[in-house]
Amino acid sequence: KKKKKKKDKDAKAEGAETDKPKKKVSKLAAQLRAAQEAKRLEEERILAEVEEQKRLFAEEMKRQEELEQAEEERRQRKKAKEAERKARLRAEGKLLSKSEREKQRMAKEKLEQMKALGIEVAGLEEGGAPKKRPVYTKRKRGKKQSSQAESEATTEPSTPAAEEAAPAEPEAESPKAEESSDDVLSDWEAASEPDDDEEEETCAVASAETKPVTDTADADHDDGEGDAEATGDESSAEESSESESELSDDEVDEETVRQRILQRKAKAEAEKDPNVLRSPICAVLGHVDTGKTKLLDKIRRTNVQDNEAGGITQQIGATFIPVDEIKKQTRTVKKAQAFDFNMPGLLIIDTPGHEAFSNLRSRGSSLCNIAILVVDIMHGIEPQTAESIELLRKRKAPFIIALNKVDRLNGWQRTPNAAIQNALKKQKPHTMQDFEARWNHVRLQFAEKSINTELWFDNKDMRSFVNVVPTSAHTGEGIPDLLFLLCSLSQKMLSKEIALSKELECTVLEVKDIQGYGTTVDAIIANGTLREGDKVVIPGLDGPIVTQIRSLLMPAPLKDMRVKNAYIQHKEVMAAQGVKIAAKDLAKAVAGLPMTVAHHDYELDVLKKDAAAQLKATLNAVRTVDEGVCVQASTLGSLEALMVFLKSEKIPVSAVNIGPVHKRDVVRASIQLNRDAKYAMILAFDVPVNREAQQMADADGIKIFTADIIYHLEDRFREHMAEIRARQREANKYISVFPCRLRILPDCIFNARDPIVLGVHIIEGIVREGTPLCIPNKEFLDIGVVSSLEFDHNVVETAKKGQDVCIKITSQGEKKAFGRHFEATDELVSKISRKSIDATKEYFREDLGKEDWKLMIKLKKWFEII
Repeated sequence: KKKKKKKDKDAKAEGAETDKPKKKVSKLAAQLRAAQEAKRLEEERILAEVEEQKRLFAEEMKRQEELEQAEEERRQRKKAKEAERKARLRAEGKLLSKSEREKQRMAKEKLEQMKALGIEVAGLEEGGAPKKRPVYTKRKRGKKQSSQAESEATTEPSTPAAEEAAPAEPEAESPKAEESSDDVLSDWEAASEPDDDEEEETCAVASAETKPVTDTADADHDDGEGDAEATGDESSAEESSESESELSDDEVDEETVRQRILQRKAKAEAEKDPNVLRSPICAVLGHVDTGKTKLLDKIRRTNVQDNEAGGITQQIGATFIPVDEIKKQTRTVKKAQAFDFNMPGLLIIDTPGHEAFSNLRSRGSSLCNIAILVVDIMHGIEPQTAESIELLRKRKAPFIIALNKVDRLNGWQRTPNAAIQNALKKQKPHTMQDFEARWNHVRLQFAEKSINTELWFDNKDMRSFVNVVPTSAHTGEGIPDLLFLLCSLSQKMLSKEIALSKELECTVLEVKDIQGYGTTVDAIIANGTLREGDKVVIPGLDGPIVTQIRSLLMPAPLKDMRVKNAYIQHKEVMAAQGVKIAAKDLAKAVAGLPMTVAHHDYELDVLKKDAAAQLKATLNAVRTVDEGVCVQASTLGSLEALMVFLKSEKIPVSAVNIGPVHKRDVVRASIQLNRDAKYAMILAFDVPVNREAQQMADADGIKIFTADIIYHLEDRFREHMAEIRARQREANKYISVFPCRLRILPDCIFNARDPIVLGVHIIEGIVREGTPLCIPNKEFLDIGVVSSLEFDHNVVETAKKGQDVCIKITSQGEKKAFGRHFEATDELVSKISRKSIDATKEYFREDLGKEDWKLMIKLKKWFEII
C-alpha cells in the first residue's frame, strides 16, 4: 500500500510539472498576439496621420495657387485699366511728349517775362483775362465775313447764346476760369509723375496761356476752357478712384502680409538650384589659446593674432576666402587634384575662446553651416572646447576637428604647407610614437563625450565618425587637408543647405563705432542679396530700428572684417559674405539677431513686431538698474561679455554705452555718489578715455578702470571691490555682533572686578573681540564687552564652539563684578540688536556657518527682535 501511494504521488507531481509549461506557453502567446495587435494599430495610426498631412498639404498648395491666380488677375485688370486711360487721353490730345511739354513751359515763362518787363501783350487785360480790340470804323462787314458768321451759327448753335450771355456776366469770372485751367494743369502734371520714363506724359493743354487771343476766337476760347475743366474733373475723379484702389491694396491686414511674405519665401525656396551654390559659412570654435586665429592667419597670410591685445581674440570676425585661393593651397592634397570645386569660396567666422565670450561663440555657431573645432594636441579637451561641442550638438551642425600644434611634438620635422600624410611620413619613430599616444588620449576624451573620431585619411564612414585633421598653425602642415575637407563635405553633404536662395537671410554680428562712418553694424549675409538704399528693420535696445542703408562696405578678400582695412564700397552684396553696413540710428542695434528688408511699406509693421518679439529674450542680458556701475566697451559683443561677468559677480549695472569715455559718461557715473559710492566707477573695455573726462573723474572721485584684455579688467575690478569690502568690514566691525553662548569655568576666575578676566567654555556660536555680553536669566543684565581673548596662552581674535578660552570683559558704564552681579552658574550670551543683525548679514555673512545662523534666530526670539 505504501509503495502504491508513493507511485500515485509521483505521478501527480509529474502531471503538475507538465501542466506548468503549457500555461506559460499560452500566456506568452497571448502577450505576443497583444503586442502584434498594438503594433498593427500603431501602424494604422501613423498611416492615417501621414494621409492627413498629405491632404492638408494639398489643400494648402491649392489655396496658395488660388491666391496667386487672384493676385495675377487683379494685376492684369489694373494694367488694362491703365492702358485704356492712356488711350483715351491720347485720343483727346491730352498726352504730350517731353519736348512738347518743355516748349509749353518755355512759352509760359516767356509770357511771364514779357509781363514783368511791362510789355503789353495783345489780347490780354491787366487782370490776365482776354479783351476785345475796339473797332472804330463804320464800314460794314463784307460778304465773306457775314457768310463766315452764318456758317458758324449753323455749325455751332450754342455759340450765339453763349455770346449773348457773356456780356451779362461780370468780368471777375475770367480769372476763375484761368485758375481752374491752372488747377487742371497741376492735376495732370501730378498724374504724369509716375510715368516719367515713358515717351509721352500726361499734361493739360492750357490754350488761353499759349495761343494769342483774338476778338473772333473769344467764344471758342471760353468753350475750350469749359471742355478742359470738364475733362480735368473727369480725370481727377479717375485718379482719385485709382489712388483709392492702390491704397486699399497697400492697407492690408497683418495676416495677409504674413501670408505674402511666406509665399515669397516658399517661392524662393522652390526656385533654389542645388547646382548653384553659395559660399558655406564656417565657424572656428575652441578653447582660448588653441591657435584658432593663428590657423586663419596662416591661410590668409596675415598677422592678426600678433596684433591682438594679449594675443587673444575678443571680437567676432569674418573672412572670405575665394575658391581660387583654396585651389592654390590644396594642390598638395592628392584627392583635391581631381575634385571639382563648385562654389565661390568659404566664409570663415573667427570666435573668441575666453570663457566670458560664450555669447559670441553661440552667435558664431548659430550662423554656421559647418564648423572647425580646434583642439590643442598637448592638452586635449578643455572647458571651452566642451562648451563648443554642446553648442554644435544643440544646433546639429557638422564639424571637423583640427588637432592643432603638432609642431610641438618631440622631434617634429617641419614640412611647410604640406599635406598631413606627407608630413607624417617624414617623422622619426619616436615622434610618431608621441603623436599616436597623444592622438589616442584625445580620441578617448571624445569617446567619453559619445563622439566617434577618426583621422580623415583613414575614415571610411564620414557620417558616423567625425574627421580629425592634425594641423600646425606655425608651419602650415595639415591646412591644405582642412580646406579641402571643408569644401568636399560642404558640396557632398550640404548641397541643399548651401544652395543659393533669393530670399535674404542676414544676421547682425557686431555693432561698432567706425571713424568717418559713425556707428556701423557687421553683418553676415547667409542668403539673398542686400542693396544700397534698401529699407531694413533691425532690433534695437529701445525698440525696432527702421533705417535705410547708406553704404555697404567690405574688406578685400583674405582680409578680416574686424581689422581696420581700406573698405571697398559696393552697390549690392550677394550671399554668403560678411559686410559692414553704414546707416542712421544704429547706435542701439542689438547684435546676434536677424536683420530684415522691407520690400513694401505695408510689411514694416509686421517686421517690426517680429523684431520686437525676438528682442525680448536678448534684452535680459543688458538690463540696467538705478544703482550700479557704468560699463563701456568697443562693441556690443564685448559689452555682453562684461555684463555676463558682472552678473556672475552679482554686481548691478546702471548704464551701458559703446565707444570712448566722454565727460557725459563721467557725469552719469557721478550720480552713484549720492546713491551708493562703491558703484561710482566706469569699466572701460578696449576703449580710450578722453583727457577731459579723466580730469573730471579724478576731481569727482570717480574710478575709471581701463584694459584691452577682458580678464585684466575683471582682475582689477575684483581687487577694487575687495578693497571696498575690507574697508566696509572694518567700519562695521564693532556694529556687527556674532551670536554665542558661554559657560563660566568656576576654576578659572582670574580677576573678579573690572576688567573681569575669567575662563569660559563656548557652548555655541563664535565669540570675538568687541562682543557685548549679558546674562539672560537676570533680565539680560549687561556685564560688558569682550576686549581680548587668549587660547593656549596666545592672543586670538575669534574662538569657536567647543573651545575653552580666557576672555577679558570691560564694563560699559556701571562697573560689574563677578560674585556680586553674577555667579559661575550663570550663562553668558552675546547681546544682539536689529542693527547688529543687519550689519552681520551685509558684511559678515560668510563668516558664520549654518549652526551659527540658527543660534542667531534663537537669540533673536529671546531678545524679541522683529
